[in-house]
Amino acid sequence: MNLMRSLTIVLVLVSLFTIPADALEYSIESEDSTIFGIPTTVETQDVDKLVENVDKSKNAALIPPAFGSPSAYTLNTGTYLTPNLAPGGMAATGAVINGGTAAVVTPGTPTISTPPSSGSSSSSDTVGYTEVTEDLYYSGGYLATLKIPALDLSVKVYQGTDSATLRKGVGHFEETSVWSGNVALASHNRGANDYFGEIHTLDIGDKIQYTTKLGTRTYRVTSVEKISEMDRSGLTATTENCLTLYTCVRNQSVYRWCVRANAV
Repeated sequence: MNLMRSLTIVLVLVSLFTIPADALEYSIESEDSTIFGIPTTVETQDVDKLVENVDKSKNAALIPPAFGSPSAYTLNTGTYLTPNLAPGGMAATGAVINGGTAAVVTPGTPTISTPPSSGSSSSSDTVGYTEVTEDLYYSGGYLATLKIPALDLSVKVYQGTDSATLRKGVGHFEETSVWSGNVALASHNRGANDYFGEIHTLDIGDKIQYTTKLGTRTYRVTSVEKISEMDRSGLTATTENCLTLYTCVRNQSVYRWCVRANAV
């Protein structure tokens, strides 16, 4: 009898505390935000305060100045750990870059070059300049032919440096001379039309041949520099006859390769 009574009481209690699942309400409150750190997976950027494109790789690493030297405690001073890969470097003869030979020095450093011959200057004190006229175009619409034996390159030169022109061949900077003085040319450094893809591997003294309807002229490389994309000093007119070749630097959008060659 007592057993039956106990079972009855248990069943009644179970029925009282059994609540349908759909009747339950869940309310989970978050912890106080002050006990957690600021999330690191969310980034916000202010367009007006974006950091400039600066090379922070090991290529830009510096060996600190000697202890006790005048610049020992000055930030960003010292010598490059890998000078041949330094972001401000210039190619000349010595180190290997992309399969070619090049040694790196700081842009703007005077480069020892072969003096031009007496016939390489249009005038001793007069800036050389030859304007592009209709009669200078060949039937194919190009202005000249450029040959660089060291790169096994022979390509036609067209007026302008826009994308459509560079798909056809090498482009001629319209503001520069087409024959006398400084002739400035540009081309891509990669892709199907990468005619200048290896100009940074040229050595001092390498020959370049340039032919127009006005004649054929041979030049010798005097410098190979890595310069800022904003540096347009290589387009300046000169008294001597020279070629200036431009192309981009692979994976370094703020730089350009600039090759200068003087007529012989």
